[in-house]
Amino acid sequence: METKQPVQPDIFQSNCLSRQVLMLIADQWTPLVFYALEEDTMRFSQMLKRISGISTKMLSQTLRALERNGLVQRVVYPVVPPVVEYSLTPLGQTLIEPMNALRDWAYGHLQEVAYAQAAYDQRDHTQIQDEVASLVQQR
Repeated sequence: METKQPVQPDIFQSNCLSRQVLMLIADQWTPLVFYALEEDTMRFSQMLKRISGISTKMLSQTLRALERNGLVQRVVYPVVPPVVEYSLTPLGQTLIEPMNALRDWAYGHLQEVAYAQAAYDQRDHTQIQDEVASLVQQR
């Protein structure tokens, strides 16, 4: 009988689950939902108020994806009107430290990123644009 060796995760392979997990936690809204739920269990409307700029649709999609992947727990209380609360699961709790490291890095490097953006924006990009236009015309 032949036994298969477990396949090592390879984030560079498009069909690898590790890439799907990374895409889940590295999207635009997931970290903000995480930071909100790290503070406390929240209702949907509380998160909408807490996370500036997120739409109802995006918050719904983000919470649904996080719930599907076992990172967020959704509890519906049978009252009228229904009360729904969201919280991090034990698996979701394991992401608090890495997510906080990302937030700390962002806070700690705000000035450097702003400087790099300003320097980039001040550079003359016409040479590159001219080269690209020339290459396109040659085709």
